[in-house]
Amino acid sequence: MALRITTWNVNGIRNPFSYKPWSDTRTFNAMFDILEADIVIMQELKIQRKDLRDDMVLVPGWDCYFSLPKHKKGYSGVGIYTRQSTCAPIRAEEGLLGGNCPPGSDTPYRDLPEDSCIGGYPTDFQIAELGVDPAALDAEGRCVVLEFPAFVLFGIYLPANSNGERDDYRHAFVCAMDMRVRTLEKLGKRVVLTGDLNISREGIDTAKVEEAMRKEGMTWEDYFESPNRKIFNQLLEGGKVMGKREEGRENPVLWDVCRGFHEGREGMYTHWEQKINARPGNFGSRIDYVLCSIKMKTWVEDSNIQEGLMGSDHCPVYATLKPKVDLLGKETDLCDIMNPPGMFEKGKRLREWSTKDLPAFSGRLLPEFNNRRNIRDMFARKPNTSTSNIEQPTASSSNANNEEMSGTQESEHQSEETSQEDSMRQSLPSSTAGLTTNSIRQSLPPLTAGSITTSTASSGNKRRPSNQIPAKPLKKLKSSLVTSKSPATSKGQQSLRGFFKPKEGSSTSQEPNAPAPDVPSSTRMLASLSPAAVAEDAQVPEGLIAVTIPDVPPSPPKISTPKSSRAKSKIKRTPSTSTANASPTLSLLSPSTRSDRSESTFVDPIVSKESWNKLFTKKPNPRCEGHDEPCKTLQTKKPGPNCGRSFWICSRPIGPSGAKEVGTEWRCGTFIWASDWNSPGA
Repeated sequence: MALRITTWNVNGIRNPFSYKPWSDTRTFNAMFDILEADIVIMQELKIQRKDLRDDMVLVPGWDCYFSLPKHKKGYSGVGIYTRQSTCAPIRAEEGLLGGNCPPGSDTPYRDLPEDSCIGGYPTDFQIAELGVDPAALDAEGRCVVLEFPAFVLFGIYLPANSNGERDDYRHAFVCAMDMRVRTLEKLGKRVVLTGDLNISREGIDTAKVEEAMRKEGMTWEDYFESPNRKIFNQLLEGGKVMGKREEGRENPVLWDVCRGFHEGREGMYTHWEQKINARPGNFGSRIDYVLCSIKMKTWVEDSNIQEGLMGSDHCPVYATLKPKVDLLGKETDLCDIMNPPGMFEKGKRLREWSTKDLPAFSGRLLPEFNNRRNIRDMFARKPNTSTSNIEQPTASSSNANNEEMSGTQESEHQSEETSQEDSMRQSLPSSTAGLTTNSIRQSLPPLTAGSITTSTASSGNKRRPSNQIPAKPLKKLKSSLVTSKSPATSKGQQSLRGFFKPKEGSSTSQEPNAPAPDVPSSTRMLASLSPAAVAEDAQVPEGLIAVTIPDVPPSPPKISTPKSSRAKSKIKRTPSTSTANASPTLSLLSPSTRSDRSESTFVDPIVSKESWNKLFTKKPNPRCEGHDEPCKTLQTKKPGPNCGRSFWICSRPIGPSGAKEVGTEWRCGTFIWASDWNSPGA
């Protein structure tokens, strides 16, 4: 299977999607399929790392490598995409000089072991001769280098000639490129150099070059002796060099693939100036290249430009390699040497591509894109089968648990009873301090699962009166016991209306003459006794708790009355109702009696509803003074300090007199500022 290499200066990575045919799909994998390419080198991406998006990096079936500017925004940038089904690099680097560090490492590429780097870096002496900061040379995102077993691929974006302002930087970059390529050739590695080099080789590569030379007063010798063009032509086979070649550049090492297939073809331009709309008239230059080692000339079967593809001020340039190539005198399948060893053999795939084959410089391994989860995985994931801290057994399982735990409950009774005694001691008043442990223990109900469940169910979630001292809850034996015996709880409040309705089955405020609750005779007998009358070992009926309460009759229910009525009605306290001489008595309260007392607090739903209506209802319009009718609101438009303020006036029209009238059917003199009416104190 043949392999196509395409280079294209896109003038912004998303710029092509504004043109046909790229605008139909607007995806990179569709773009690469239209280009029919296996390796795509893009220049002038004009983004920084923070601008990378999923559709740029996580292209299905493709891997990517980026060199982006570290400081300048919307400037330069090189990216290489490789199709995973046909090729996979074994190494990837950023920059020409090897001064950058691999991801997650502080060691520059040039200082890594030979088997961990691509190699061919200029020496320290050669870098010093460049005359520019080596860190700045590789900081603008202008070079990506990939190594395949077949060759080393360069993606280059050479700086343009910007009116001579950056000639030193541009010349240093050309010299570094020449050094790196020649050093790799000396190491026995084949090289493919692609990209926008911003250099035209000869006069045939520029439209009306003679006219431009005449305007600038240049000769052909001056044209070919320009420093960057001279270095470039000395690098190429067949490059025209005026005079003697420079030292170290005596022999060419690269072949101009596209020109080699189209020798003498005029108008084969790859760039057109957009400011003068030069593309329709084909007034351009050829500055985009696919170059390869001279010993690879037999590997290429086709090369051309694609000037018909719009999307940038440049057009794509491609070169297609043969499916089988001559490697050291032996015919070899290209896919065998375009992938890591062991992936292909004799043109047949032995194993599939995986992320383990990615070099560390791959865009897919960037922290912001690596180990990404698809949102669908959140819904397809199996639920966690691990049990929670509180299990919810069924009726059958709870019965089994009761049988299994019957032996362990006996040992726990003693500790549970002790904790219950402590809680009751804290909840009882000081007047009951004389009661012994035996009397309190006898008053407690038997500590069983049923008794605990009953007390829990009777109390429920009811609100406790503010003047009642809460007792500590009993310690749960096992969650399974409580769950198995407790009745099903209600579904809770289903709508907001439930807030305004009284609870079903809840007790309302008792009438003054309402009959007292039915209390056993033994309870009434003991309730009449004073604390002194209770002996130390008094027997308290089982299921009852001894508490001390003062001899104060229950206060009458509060009835909301107007202020005038409250002022007139003065309730005089009699000595019998005074608490000064009240003697405390001992009272025994059963669980049912205590639950009734906790329900004595009642919220009137009508009052609550009116309170909520006041809170959420819009304040009504004020009424006018002359007619007691709702006013209307207007806004001041007259320039001044009150411009824009709203106010209320009488809604009736102005009378024939044109003035505000009193006691007539026309508009009265009511005037209220809206801010005054809406204030809380209004």
